[in-house]
Amino acid sequence: MQENSHHRMFRWSVFFIGLLVMSFGIALIIRADLGSAPWDVLHIGLTEKVGLTVGTWTIIMGFILLLIATLISKELPKLGAFLNMIFVGIFVDFFLFILQTPDYLLVKGIMLVIGILIMGLGIGIYISPKCGVGPRDSLMLAVSQKLGTTVARVRIFMEVTVLVVGWILGGPVFIGTILFSVTIGHVTGIALVWCQHWTDRRMERGVKVENIH
Repeated sequence: MQENSHHRMFRWSVFFIGLLVMSFGIALIIRADLGSAPWDVLHIGLTEKVGLTVGTWTIIMGFILLLIATLISKELPKLGAFLNMIFVGIFVDFFLFILQTPDYLLVKGIMLVIGILIMGLGIGIYISPKCGVGPRDSLMLAVSQKLGTTVARVRIFMEVTVLVVGWILGGPVFIGTILFSVTIGHVTGIALVWCQHWTDRRMERGVKVENIH
């Protein structure tokens, strides 16, 4: 029981650190003002047209996506999906509040690149303890299983759809959107391998230490 509680505490701590890091990366990309990730284009577009904050729309859309995923799969998402939805929205709003858009294009470009790297690292961190994926990935997996098609095809369709809708609503689509789309998969893939290895090693080390005692 002691071993399980230690592992659980460690896993959820890594999960929340990952959400915090990922949210910081999202805020950096938005504040760079060179174009945002497709889902954030939608969130910003909704903010411009309807009101509320970007983080609030992140939570609202996350709830809608989880509801649709639940109806399709007939299974309730893991707790981590709900926590992802809520805390990413809160963290993003916090970082957007304290960050400002730079005046110089070079600084904006650096901010954008750093944001993509940090966001990819955050995704790798929060996925590595296996506490549950976020709302978008939950829906992506549910649709993929329901239609019997590949995850990649479903993801592309979802990303393009929200990007177009967000752009119509006035969300920021620019060079940063393209750079994000072509690099985030590679950055996340590398980060996930490293983070998964680190998390697994730490958990194994914890088991060995507890067994000694």
